[in-house]
Amino acid sequence: MSNISPEFALLGFLIAEPVHGYDLHQKFQSELGSVWRLSQSQAYAILKRLEARGDITSQQVEQDKLPPRQILHITKGGKHRFEEWLRESGHNARSIRLEFLTRLYFSLRHYSDQTAHVYAAQCNEIRSSIERLENLISHLPPEQTYNRLSLGLRLRQLRLIQAWIQEIQIQFNIPEEVTS
Repeated sequence: MSNISPEFALLGFLIAEPVHGYDLHQKFQSELGSVWRLSQSQAYAILKRLEARGDITSQQVEQDKLPPRQILHITKGGKHRFEEWLRESGHNARSIRLEFLTRLYFSLRHYSDQTAHVYAAQCNEIRSSIERLENLISHLPPEQTYNRLSLGLRLRQLRLIQAWIQEIQIQFNIPEEVTS
């Protein structure tokens, strides 16, 4: 399971084109600002971490009568990490809300041939989690009230998410992926 962070969203925007950090944050805010909360200082801290890891590089570009700008580029390694992350799926309500929506956003923009897979992987993960929770609840002794309540809430969340994700399939006309 991945550590939930907007770093992959920042990498995803850099796949489209190299960009200055400020402009990257503005794009992030306009496209995914209701999905993620990310201040400009947090974005710069993540970008420094991505650069230290070798996922991005920066290039200094001179400007007339202004200080030079740092233009950020994604590296082959960064693109590879992003593409691996794109194939993952969320395991709980929070990761689905944040990461699945982000995966859907970038698969539709950069990897439309993978959108059905991104969608199907998340549906399968939700289905599997529902089955696991139903099994856990069915084997709980009746006197374990609080465990039963907790699992029941998680199960209801996942069922609601399951209905929501079906609406997404219709909204974006995502074909059902054929699995063999």
